[in-house]
Amino acid sequence: MAPSPPPVLPAMVFLAAAAVLPALGSRAAAGEPRAPGGVRAVALGPGWVSLLDADRAARAPRGPLDVSRAGPQAGRRRGPRAGSPDCARAGAQPPPLPARPGTAGAPTARNRLLRARAPGSGRGARLRRRSAAGAELRARAALPAPGLRGALCFPVPGGRAAPLLVAPAALPSCRCPPRSGSRCPRRPVCPPRLPCAPRPAARAVRAELGGEAAPSPSPRPPVPSRLRGGARAARRARRGAGGSSSPQFPLPSYQVSVPENEPAGTAVIELRAHDPDEGEAGRLSYQMEALFDERSNGYFLIDSATGAVSTARALDRETKDTHVLRVSAVDHGSPRRSAATYLTVTVSDTNDHSPVFEQSEYRERVRENLELGYEVLTIRATDGDAPSNADMRYRLLGGGGGVFEIDARSGVVRTRALLDREEAAEYHLLVEANDQGRNPGPLSATATVHIVVEDENDNYPQFSEKRYVVRVPEDVAVNTPVLRVQATDRDQGQNAAIHYSIVSGNLKGQFYLHSLSGSLDVINPLDFEAIREYTLRIKAQDGGRPPLINSSGLVSVQVLDVNDNAPIFVSSPFQAAVVENVPVGHSVLHIQAVDADAGENARLRYRLVDTASAALGRGGSAGPEDPVSARDFPFQIHNSSGWITVCADLDREEVERYSFGVEAVDHGSPPMSSSASVSITVLDVNDNDPMFTQPVYELRLNEDAAVGSSVLTLQARDRDANSVITYQLTGGNTRNRFALSSQSGGGLITLALPLDYKQERQYVLAVTASDGTRSHTAQVFINVTDANTHRPVFQSSHYTVSVKEDRPVGTSIATISASDEDTGENARITYVLEDPVPQFRIDPDTGTIYTMTELDYEDQAAYTLAITARDNGIPQKSDTTSLEILILDANDNAPRFLRDFYQGSVFEDAPPSTSVLQVSATDRDSGPNGRLVYTFQGGDDGHGDFYIEPTSGVVRTQRRLDRENVAVYNLRALAVDRGSPAPLSASVEIQVTVLDINDNPPVFEKDELALFVEENSPVGSVVARIQAHDPDEGPNAQIMYQIVEGNVPEVFQLDLLSGDLRALVELDFEVQRDYVLVVQATSAPLVSRATVHIRLLDQNDNPPELPDFQILFNNYVTNKSNSFPSGVIGRIPAYDPDLSDSLNYTFLQGNELHLLLLDPATGDLQLSRDLDNNRPLEALMEVSVSDNNKDRLRVAVSGLLFEKRSAV
Repeated sequence: MAPSPPPVLPAMVFLAAAAVLPALGSRAAAGEPRAPGGVRAVALGPGWVSLLDADRAARAPRGPLDVSRAGPQAGRRRGPRAGSPDCARAGAQPPPLPARPGTAGAPTARNRLLRARAPGSGRGARLRRRSAAGAELRARAALPAPGLRGALCFPVPGGRAAPLLVAPAALPSCRCPPRSGSRCPRRPVCPPRLPCAPRPAARAVRAELGGEAAPSPSPRPPVPSRLRGGARAARRARRGAGGSSSPQFPLPSYQVSVPENEPAGTAVIELRAHDPDEGEAGRLSYQMEALFDERSNGYFLIDSATGAVSTARALDRETKDTHVLRVSAVDHGSPRRSAATYLTVTVSDTNDHSPVFEQSEYRERVRENLELGYEVLTIRATDGDAPSNADMRYRLLGGGGGVFEIDARSGVVRTRALLDREEAAEYHLLVEANDQGRNPGPLSATATVHIVVEDENDNYPQFSEKRYVVRVPEDVAVNTPVLRVQATDRDQGQNAAIHYSIVSGNLKGQFYLHSLSGSLDVINPLDFEAIREYTLRIKAQDGGRPPLINSSGLVSVQVLDVNDNAPIFVSSPFQAAVVENVPVGHSVLHIQAVDADAGENARLRYRLVDTASAALGRGGSAGPEDPVSARDFPFQIHNSSGWITVCADLDREEVERYSFGVEAVDHGSPPMSSSASVSITVLDVNDNDPMFTQPVYELRLNEDAAVGSSVLTLQARDRDANSVITYQLTGGNTRNRFALSSQSGGGLITLALPLDYKQERQYVLAVTASDGTRSHTAQVFINVTDANTHRPVFQSSHYTVSVKEDRPVGTSIATISASDEDTGENARITYVLEDPVPQFRIDPDTGTIYTMTELDYEDQAAYTLAITARDNGIPQKSDTTSLEILILDANDNAPRFLRDFYQGSVFEDAPPSTSVLQVSATDRDSGPNGRLVYTFQGGDDGHGDFYIEPTSGVVRTQRRLDRENVAVYNLRALAVDRGSPAPLSASVEIQVTVLDINDNPPVFEKDELALFVEENSPVGSVVARIQAHDPDEGPNAQIMYQIVEGNVPEVFQLDLLSGDLRALVELDFEVQRDYVLVVQATSAPLVSRATVHIRLLDQNDNPPELPDFQILFNNYVTNKSNSFPSGVIGRIPAYDPDLSDSLNYTFLQGNELHLLLLDPATGDLQLSRDLDNNRPLEALMEVSVSDNNKDRLRVAVSGLLFEKRSAV
């Protein structure tokens, strides 16, 4: 026969209890925990927990209710009218007391909901209890306690009245009614109510407790009480002799947020654990310690008695934003038991940090003349507060002068006007960063940006005067400075370092101009008579690259004459003849003297000297000299022109010849003089013309012939006796270039003034020979030949040319030519370099300059060549000019980084535009060829995660990074110049390490985990390991494991750090097959959860169960019918708790006649046909049932056969 179904839970129990429910107080138990929504937990007895909703109650209960774990509970009213301690007293008008009582039992126990309803009042309490299968609730009648009005109590065995709120130790389970099949319906069908017998009492309220059964697993046959008792005894033995309970926190972990900077003593949370024990065993002490970071211990305090957590000092989110604490509740029983929960305190942000600039002062150097919009530098400020209080905005408070502007968001400082160092060499910008914070308000900080404008060589040197004039005496001492020239350059530094030099005009190297000081010294003696004025062209060249040159300076050195030259007569002696019959005033002889000096020093006056003894001979013969008085002297001289004229009648017969002296005296101070002798012969008158030896004379005379030199001697003869022939220039003496004197019986033509080939190339002189009366004229053709009178002259005193440094060797740079007004060899010019440099050569005939080596702008940016043009005359004459060769930069140098490899690091939560590192490169080229731009184009920017500032080379983050996605970036940056025709570039490798922050919660392999654990695993052994993975690293990847749900009562323990799951009790498949836990992995403050399904694997640890049973049947045999059962009449009621076991059935004794037929595999029974008679029969049989473990049970089976009767 089939086993009986399990007992059925009574559906309703009448309980007159509602009247005393309001007596529950807000402090119901020593271990009362606070619950959300204002609900207070109230213990109602062993295994019961109720939740009192204080927010919904009309008013607070009038008196507290003390609840102990063992025995009846007693309600105690505090005050002078306290009632009996045995029962709770109902108030006069009990208010509604909404409560949500509940209890927690074994995980596999059925969940029953008991509702206490007070009809007509609308007041009720929900009582929930979980109890193990097979528990029973024995209803008791509610009776008033003696002497108590309105107090209702349960009667308990022994006749004593127990208080109302005594919770029975067990609840009944439901049983299915007899019906076919082995499964109960979804909700077991239970009797509608089990009435109690309450007695009327004053102010008693009739209440009903209803029971509901939650869905349960498929029913199993009940375990015999002897087996259940043995299992309970074993569990009690494992728990030990003590009967105390461990404290328990309502939740396995708590999270709370506290603002930073709150004063010490600020309440954080109150953590209350529940311990149902009484006395010291139920009194709890609370302790707290930090997990992961010991610093948290100094920030919080816990009240050891109440569990109230408060701050020990002000919190600082920027120092530590999350604190993880382990809170323990320890009772004072023996042995002491404890419970733990975990408190995570998140520190919320307030705007308590002002922005902090990356540098207290920024210093940047920029070149003038930069284009508009040029990015000078990037200003960055950080704020330790949260992003909402660190949204930085930048602005210029002053110092920009309209030249600079700043981007409000990025902090990039740009130019908005052209920079001119000469106008402003420095700028001091005051920049403000505002964090835009709202709690309590925005904070700001300022930083000073010092921008120095570097000089560009954009200003030419300027001489202090357009023309310098200096007067220098010709007798100035050698190495005497006579002038200091000065030029200024508005540029700075090397660009303003000026070097002076003489470009041209320094004939014979008379002067030296000091390169640095500009002092002009006389280094060779001056001679006014040689050169009276020097015009020097000077240049001022700065030290820029390329240099700027001002060659417009002029220095006029005027040589002052010194009376250092005595007059010089053009001829000495002077001779002349004069006929005796010439009239008074006749010009006889022109006395000429020259003085190399100038001015008054060269202005001469003449006078006759030695006239007293001038007459020689008488009567035409030589004789003793007769003195002639000065007043009788027939000749006189003009004091300025030097003409000797006749001042008295001549008488040849008296004096035939006069010899005297003439003196020339200048007007210098002191005056200088010289003298010459004059001889005048008085000629006789005759009648024959003198005749030249030849009518025409031709000769060549070099134009550079010296003044006073002899040109030609002419000879004339007179047939007259004693005739004296005189010679005179009577024509063709243009500009009085020549002079004629009689000498040795002939006429001597001398050069009186210098010749100039360019003015007159031929002279036709008419020379007349006269004897005093008669004359004859001859022509003298003098052809002036060209002398080297002109020096070569360059068209300019200074030339400037430019050449690119990449031009090949042999390139023609420029042709410098000079002109010479001479002719022939005197005009043939040869060009030479005065100070040769190996980079250049000059063609001596054409003056073309060629390169001889490769040029390099970076080594030398400019060359100055001194080019001399010499003619081939005798003596050679020359001119010198300077050629300034400016080397133009070619983009022939690629940029070079200062390092071969750069490394940096940045936290993964760094906001966009965070500075990581700065790269720097140089380029030896200049101008655009050397101006660099940094870029990731053509390189690697980490898939757009970084960008580089083009001018400063600062590498910044483009967006927030994720270390778990990319931990190390290998970037490649380029420095590109702006050269043409093709820019050059260089690259460098950059490694950026992303530093970890705790931004990833731990992750379980699956949200649902299935574990298979063998039953009977040793208590305390590791039955499984639960692992979660945290993508973070280091301390950020430390994981704390907890069981947060499903472990009530405490069956498993999860190791906090390793995740090892241990069994705290003996696991029994037959008691509970499945456990569902919710585990939590915490990497503070981040958590994740997973549901763990633990399925026990059955072991053959239980013997089959078989109770004694009887088989009763009647067999009615009549003539008309036969009721003998022919099929299976039932099955041996054997049961094996082990699911995996298969049972074997057999008769051991009593069935030797085979009256019962037994299927050994299924246990089905059939009656033998031998029993088909009307004889009564009773037999005792012994049946054996065994499983795979060969465990056997022997059970006696008895049967009774009734006598067969005939029908009436």
